[in-house]
Order: sequence, then C-alpha cells, then structure tokens
Amino acid sequence: MGNICWFTNLDIEKRHEDMTLFREFLSGIYPKYDNYNAIEVSKTADIPCDYFGVMGVPITFMQYHNPDQFLIVGVTANGLVPDNLKIGDYKTYNNPIINGVPKYQRVIIKRIGAEE
Repeated sequence: MGNICWFTNLDIEKRHEDMTLFREFLSGIYPKYDNYNAIEVSKTADIPCDYFGVMGVPITFMQYHNPDQFLIVGVTANGLVPDNLKIGDYKTYNNPIINGVPKYQRVIIKRIGAEE
C-alpha cells in the first residue's frame, strides 16, 4: 500500500517534533494569492524559516504538523464557500488563486513564535 497515513490528535512524541526549516523568505519565490493575504508554499520542505505570516501549504504538511510550531488557520475547498463556513475549528476558504490561475487545495497555516 503506497501512500497510507494515519493522522491522530493523540499526544504522541512525534507530534511535538519541530520541523527543520532552512529556506529564507524571498518575495519573488513565494507569490501571494490573488484572493487573500497569504503566500504560496508549493512544497512542505520550502516553508521559510524567517516568515511568520499566513501561508498556504500542501496537505502533505499534515504529516509534519507540530502544534507548538504551527497554527492551522484554515483549509481551502473547491467551489464557492460562504465566509462563515467552518470545518471543525478551522475557517474554510475558497481555493487559492495566483495570477488568475486556481491552485490545488491548501492547508492555511501560520508559524508560532516571533512576529514580523
């Protein structure tokens, strides 16, 4: 079975391992979305170490999520989504758009720690 994952909110040791971040934020490399104030991070490994704003990351981020390091702000969904719709505790956004081109669904996150 190729890509099978088990996600849990049980408090296990792996859940508190910090993700090693080494990329630096450069505005030309991390474009902003047209439809909300967040940057696009197309690969989980490319999350910048010096950016503390809101960013959209692929769903593969969930296997590395540490609640002490990242706050999940929301998720994106296909189609038109009412502003007040929530999935669990998370705000739901329309799929992100960059230069008029729709992107795949994203998890919207923010680093915990020092602010910009």
